[in-house]
Amino acid sequence: MFAAERRQLILEMVRANGAVSLRELARVVQTSEVTVRRDVRALEAEGLLDRRHGGAVLPGGFTRESGFPQKSHLSTAEKTAIADLAASLVGEGEAIVVGAGTTTQELARRLARVPGLTVVTNSLLVAQALAHANRVEVVMTGGTLRGSNYALVGSGAEQSLQGLRVSRAFLSGSGLTAERGLSTSNMLSASVDRALVQAAAEVVVLADHTKLGADTMFQTVPTELITRLVTDEPPLHDERAAAELQALADQGVEVTVAGPDGDASAGEAPSGERRPRRDMPLPGQRRTTTRNGGLGPQLRSASSLSDQASSSGERARVADLRRR
Repeated sequence: MFAAERRQLILEMVRANGAVSLRELARVVQTSEVTVRRDVRALEAEGLLDRRHGGAVLPGGFTRESGFPQKSHLSTAEKTAIADLAASLVGEGEAIVVGAGTTTQELARRLARVPGLTVVTNSLLVAQALAHANRVEVVMTGGTLRGSNYALVGSGAEQSLQGLRVSRAFLSGSGLTAERGLSTSNMLSASVDRALVQAAAEVVVLADHTKLGADTMFQTVPTELITRLVTDEPPLHDERAAAELQALADQGVEVTVAGPDGDASAGEAPSGERRPRRDMPLPGQRRTTTRNGGLGPQLRSASSLSDQASSSGERARVADLRRR
């Protein structure tokens, strides 16, 4: 494929999806990420698109939201790795909320195996993934259906979440920065996500590396309210994504990185079992303030005993990302 043909195809993909990773562009145009990066740089010089950490977006500074059909085909391997790791954080008998998104849909498919679980969600896709899980109770919010992402939004959804208390919220979004936290491109979706956050003692953000450094219009979760980020391994050349992860860790977010299946960079446990994640050590004491009128500590204690046990062993055997 000639350079002009590659660049036209790249431009069409970005216009159709709003944001596309370099990895995905390289796969579609069947060339290396180095070549794609050069093409993206040339298109940016012409003002046709903007470069972002590990990808390209529509020009103008803020990415627009893609519809479900487009997003479901982006970064599928990364979303699978993130969902596998996030599911390991959920224990038997826990009550959680799961927001809308393609990554949270992948998480829901894995949660179907957790007995005694209660999942509150505003996502039809999450509910569908759990519909036949006999041991999982699904609670849907009210609201108005937003067809582009199959989510219930509006005052009905927000009011149905009032008075709810759960241990964790699992959310995704359109962008994540250390400065603003998690953000999305739709005002109604952002408002419901904020209500989900208020219902949870801890907030776990699921975001692949292409979301790192992307800043969209409406803030959903400020950085200081994010307990943990589960993401995938950024490409080695993506220094800005690594810097964003470090900045998030410096602000007290526990950063957990999932490696793709068989990726030696994820490390090997002494027993030979592959380690799928690595936690960034925090620079200081983790913040202890809670939300929800002081109910946070009680809810944490019900779910954090197993987390602390697994986390302490995990941190003892995982690599420190700061040394990369």
